[in-house]
Amino acid sequence: MEQKEGILEILTYPDPILKTVAEPVEAIDGEVQDLIDHMIETMHAAPGIGLAANQVGELRRVIVFERHPGTDEKNPFALINPVIASGEGRIVWSEACLSVPDYTADVNRTAHVLVRGIDRLGKAQEIEADDLLAVCLQHEIDHLDGVLYIDHISSLKRSMYKRRLQKRLKNP
Repeated sequence: MEQKEGILEILTYPDPILKTVAEPVEAIDGEVQDLIDHMIETMHAAPGIGLAANQVGELRRVIVFERHPGTDEKNPFALINPVIASGEGRIVWSEACLSVPDYTADVNRTAHVLVRGIDRLGKAQEIEADDLLAVCLQHEIDHLDGVLYIDHISSLKRSMYKRRLQKRLKNP
């Protein structure tokens, strides 16, 4: 965990860690608590509405997110070992990602989800989410499975993004 005053480095595509499946958290110890605190601080500094541990180089099944995304209200929450238990309906949302800079794309997602996990105190949690929160939770859980939102878009749009990225990396 590289950090500067609690802010962690956010890995960007094509870093291979972003495509790696995270491991379940077996025990919620001080190290996990520190990771959660630093992830929340990093998410707010970015600024973003969600962050998965993979994005900061930690292959643990931990996500942090804003409970009320799209508002000015700061109410961060952490979920450990989150899973999407059920979902229904479809929604298309214009997504962006701290690990995929300078790019947004419309992604087809489940409109309403039920997510289960454990909070930082070890208590089982169930979160029902719609709209932006549902999209955010799916997006962050995808990260834990090594999936980026650009994996959900057409191969043409994805290759256009990759070409633009390669050009930018050659000419910073």
